Amino acid sequence: MAGVRKLARVVRHQGLHRLIFALILFCLLSMAYLAYHVSAGPKIKEAPVPLPLGDCVATSVVGGGQRTPLFLPSQVSQRRHSARTADTSRTEPVVLLFVESIYSQLGQEIVAILESSRFHYRTEIAPGKGDMPPLAWRGRGRYTLIVYENLLKYVNLDSWNRQLLDKYCQDYGVGIIGFYRANENSPSSAQLRGFPLFLRSNLPLWDYKVNPAAPLLYITKPNELEPGPLPADNWTIFLSNHSTYEPVLLASPRPAEPNQLPTHSHQQRALLATVMQDLGLHDGIQRVFFGGSLSFWLHKLLFVDAVGYLTGRRLSLSLDRFLLVDVDDIFVGKEGTRMKVADVEALLHTQNKLRSLVPNFTFNLGFSGKFFHTGTDEEDEGDDTLLRHRQEFWWFPHMWSHMQPHLFHNVSVLAEQMRLNRQFAQEHGIPTDMGYAVAPHHSGVYPVHSQLYEAWKSVWVIKVTSTEEYPHLRPARYRRGFIHNGIQVLPRQTCGLFTHTIFYKDYPGGPQELDKSIRGGELFLTVLLNPVSIFMTHLSNYGNDRLGLYTFESLVRFVQCWTHLRLQTLPPVRLAQKYFQIFPDERDPLWQNPCHDKRHKDIWSKEKTCDRLPKFLVIGPQKTGTTALHSFLGLHPAITSSFPSPITFEEVQFFSGPNYQRGIDWPCFVFPLSSSFMISAGPSSPAALLSLHRPAWRPGAYSSHLERWLHHYQPSQCWSLDGLNVLPSFLKLLSPINKTVGTCARNLGVIFDPALNFDKQIKSAFFQLRMFAKIKSFLSFKDLETIIHSRVFLSGYYREQNVELLRMLKRLGQPLPIWLRDELHNASWS
Repeated sequence: MAGVRKLARVVRHQGLHRLIFALILFCLLSMAYLAYHVSAGPKIKEAPVPLPLGDCVATSVVGGGQRTPLFLPSQVSQRRHSARTADTSRTEPVVLLFVESIYSQLGQEIVAILESSRFHYRTEIAPGKGDMPPLAWRGRGRYTLIVYENLLKYVNLDSWNRQLLDKYCQDYGVGIIGFYRANENSPSSAQLRGFPLFLRSNLPLWDYKVNPAAPLLYITKPNELEPGPLPADNWTIFLSNHSTYEPVLLASPRPAEPNQLPTHSHQQRALLATVMQDLGLHDGIQRVFFGGSLSFWLHKLLFVDAVGYLTGRRLSLSLDRFLLVDVDDIFVGKEGTRMKVADVEALLHTQNKLRSLVPNFTFNLGFSGKFFHTGTDEEDEGDDTLLRHRQEFWWFPHMWSHMQPHLFHNVSVLAEQMRLNRQFAQEHGIPTDMGYAVAPHHSGVYPVHSQLYEAWKSVWVIKVTSTEEYPHLRPARYRRGFIHNGIQVLPRQTCGLFTHTIFYKDYPGGPQELDKSIRGGELFLTVLLNPVSIFMTHLSNYGNDRLGLYTFESLVRFVQCWTHLRLQTLPPVRLAQKYFQIFPDERDPLWQNPCHDKRHKDIWSKEKTCDRLPKFLVIGPQKTGTTALHSFLGLHPAITSSFPSPITFEEVQFFSGPNYQRGIDWPCFVFPLSSSFMISAGPSSPAALLSLHRPAWRPGAYSSHLERWLHHYQPSQCWSLDGLNVLPSFLKLLSPINKTVGTCARNLGVIFDPALNFDKQIKSAFFQLRMFAKIKSFLSFKDLETIIHSRVFLSGYYREQNVELLRMLKRLGQPLPIWLRDELHNASWS
């Protein structure tokens, strides 16, 4: 009996052990299951592997370290040439671009590169048998480079225009760039008319290579792409045995079977030139031919080099590139998206790695102290880790509570918010002497909120800020810098990362879109075409799977793989000094109507209104009837003008005087409340409200000013009036046959009542003043011979401008002014 009880106890004891073992096993399996799903969840991920340096493949070498020659199949041997250096000292630094149409994609891509680089250009529809635009005047060339969107439009020019253009290029040392884009109707092989050069078109290609011996290379570093097909199947290659041609970009024929990889090495396979450089040994003209468009990123890079080479580096940026990476909202973020200790350590590790590639590279952290320690426990530890390493970063202030400054109209309120943030920085040992700040959501920087600038200066002694909103968000190539109230405003660039951009696999459009941007796409081109780039990123890009770290390390490595650019980082104040040293013309701000841009209107003070800004400007030099037209239009009840000034009379003197620096708010105080139209007359250039920077008004240079305005406005928005018709029109009152004022009225959408009467005294007084001015002006010329000589001199001096004005007005369908017709009929013009 005792034995039975003992056996029962043993059995129960073993059962208890089994139960405990089963519970332990269940817990272990549950933890493993939970760990698997947590690790596979969206919040914790391994950071993608950045591009390693090993991905950069140098140009092929053979035994003994000798570089393998690159050659065309038709060449017997590789011959070395010494290219003639372009002498462009007798030409203006302007590119003449011939396009198929103003809407052509390739033409717009070429323009985008020229505009991004701040190069001056002129666009013309490529003439077939039409007139060639004037190329030179008085022994000086008007253009330093000719670019043809369609190479065939150049080679098929009629003999007269072709001889004219070639002689200009030979005499002035001007080069030509041309693009040959094949289509389904293009012959598979042909000779380029007039050249010892043959084409083969519509080819699929594999593996690009850059010829290290090509003279035009400057930014481009010879390298190899990974094996694989090139985009599209319509590439054109160039073949020639002439010594004037040097291949620049080469590729191999694509294998017949799509899945069949090449079995031969690069040295054993044929190399075909898709970009060819003409050294000018054939006819004295240097050229670069592209066998495709700019859709492939490497073509863009080589196009930039070709422009620089053919212009003797006059149209070329230096190799220096300055990068600053801002990390906005370093303490601002929702729980679960903020940085933890491991993320901060990764940030420091990547910063140290990048410093070996980019001298002085330092992440610039923006803080709003109110949000410190507002995450999870792990994220709060991340905040503490940031502060422990605070001396290893740069810091800049946001607002204390991340508020938008344009919502507050009192300087003292803004200053108090800034003092709270400053107090937080001092209590936690954050450096406060960088002289740089960024406003949340770009509020108050542009459109300018003067209270923000005043508070910044009084609390933080801010010298530099930045925004992506000036003068507009898009296109990015138009972003510029300016200086207002002693604070330098630099352009910021986006890098494809935003607050919601957290995970690599969830990148909008797929992760390949981000990699495409890095590897030759928009982000790469931003660095290529901008000497100074301030990239805006956010806290959330550096937690989670640390997408920001991946992006910038990959970008830096790709840039150094394929270019000779020298990357470096400067602190904000020194960076601003460098920027305005490179672009001194951008100091004056450009004031525009904030209500024309929804993003600008959203960050403009609600206390301000666009209704008091002028909607119509009367522009012209002295003695051209601007005052008469201003007075005449002002008689209509639907049209009001600025308040009269005892100093400048009817002229506001905003564009040409010191009032311009006061900002866009100032004109609102010199115009009455809203009416149908408000007008402003004056002898200055309407640079600000016409989306232009403030160039000096050059008297008589009408075509230059009109051409510049037409870059931003449709022809229907600009009306050219003959000043000789303005005064007689006024004296005829409102006659139905009044063409000058009638044109203005119709364009403004107002109607003058023909039965409207005017005070005769006003008319008489106005007439006497005008006659007195004319008599006084005439009596100052006592010597008739001097008058004649002056007229002859001025006719010759303005001849080029007048011819251009004639062509422009004809193209716009606007009537010729009387004085221009007289000049054209003058016998001395012959």
